[in-house]
Amino acid sequence: MSPAESGAGPSVVERPGTAATTSLPPIARRRGATRRLVASELALVLGRRRNRVLLVGLGLVPLLVGVMVRVTQGTALEGQGPGFIGRIVENGLFLVVASLFLCLPFLLPLTVGIASGDAVAGEAAAGTLRYLLVVPVDRTRLLLVKALGALTFAAAAVVTIAVVGLAVGAALFGVHDIALLSGGTVPVGDSVLRVAGVVAFVGMSMTGLVAVGLFFSTLTEVPIGAMAATVVVPIVSAVLDSLPALSAIQPWLLTHHWLDFAELLRISPDTGTLLSGLGVQAAWVAVFGALAWARFTTADVSS
Repeated sequence: MSPAESGAGPSVVERPGTAATTSLPPIARRRGATRRLVASELALVLGRRRNRVLLVGLGLVPLLVGVMVRVTQGTALEGQGPGFIGRIVENGLFLVVASLFLCLPFLLPLTVGIASGDAVAGEAAAGTLRYLLVVPVDRTRLLLVKALGALTFAAAAVVTIAVVGLAVGAALFGVHDIALLSGGTVPVGDSVLRVAGVVAFVGMSMTGLVAVGLFFSTLTEVPIGAMAATVVVPIVSAVLDSLPALSAIQPWLLTHHWLDFAELLRISPDTGTLLSGLGVQAAWVAVFGALAWARFTTADVSS
């Protein structure tokens, strides 16, 4: 049995009619290949025109909301609107929170679903996945790199909303001591930390959806199908979360804890609530990550 057939890394490279030549040390070669693979994946995900357009669209949300609130300031419409809109005039930091609140039900899941659903299916549809596996690239490593790319894009989406919201909010309304939802105020430094915690919580709340998208992406070579299936999951979860008869399973639904970031805007945040939300995301990542791995490592995607 040859080294390749036994699963051991080859120590020589042989060509017909030539002498065997010593290859690079397996560990060094593997590390270098992984770095190149990660760099290539991140460049692909962040450099793709469609993904850039999605990020620009998300960035427009806090800009438009901030301008709208500024224009209506001092009129009968001031303070009207869902969620945290009415608090933006008090403190520009609330523009970050309000923008995330507005994007969470649909725009942010749509953006993350498109990127994660395309992770593997897009490569399969383009035919490049076959070449990657013929190199050969270890399938588990390749799946982890794809997951890293999707997670990076999800983080970029959340950070884009936060950075634009902070810049626009600071320019139009200023940054002051924040008035918490439970009453009382905290200094500017603490206010910024709390809003940063909100951004981090929302970003981590997208990890379960990334795992779902990665799983669907391994099931098909049609990217649009994987994207659509991924986007449908949070919609169905939100519908189920609104039905009182399903209260027993609602704490485990994907979207149930997405708005728990509001705990960070109270004097004493309930850490149990926050940890429960992150725990649910971890469970979704574990389940759908395992399903994606089982599918991807056994499917005939190279034929």
